[in-house]
Amino acid sequence: MAGDEKTPAQEIDARIEELGDWRGETLSRLRALIKQADPDVVEEWKWVKPSSGGTPVWSDGGGICTGEAYKSVVKLTFFKGASLDDPAGLFNSSLEGKVRRAIDVREGESIDEDAFKALIRAAVALNKS
Repeated sequence: MAGDEKTPAQEIDARIEELGDWRGETLSRLRALIKQADPDVVEEWKWVKPSSGGTPVWSDGGGICTGEAYKSVVKLTFFKGASLDDPAGLFNSSLEGKVRRAIDVREGESIDEDAFKALIRAAVALNKS
């Protein structure tokens, strides 16, 4: 690896640290749940541009979701979310999309961890079907 290039995992670590508030804690917690749900998950760092610096992406057999932090939400956008069963109703954003669906987590909110991990596993299964 040339010079000071970071691995995708190091880029995500740096992003979490840079946030330094509830958004970093939330992104870190969701990242841990993704890894628990799919130990084979691949972490990527994509779409680097001056305005954003990059986006964490988790994939296995194809993209699972991205993890973005905005001022008032941490948004997990599932690439094929519209094709996934969501019995717990976790998807609460981008619901009008034909392909993607997202979960917005606001400060102080918790997420149903078992349902979230089931959604990750369902996304992986869809990628590999």
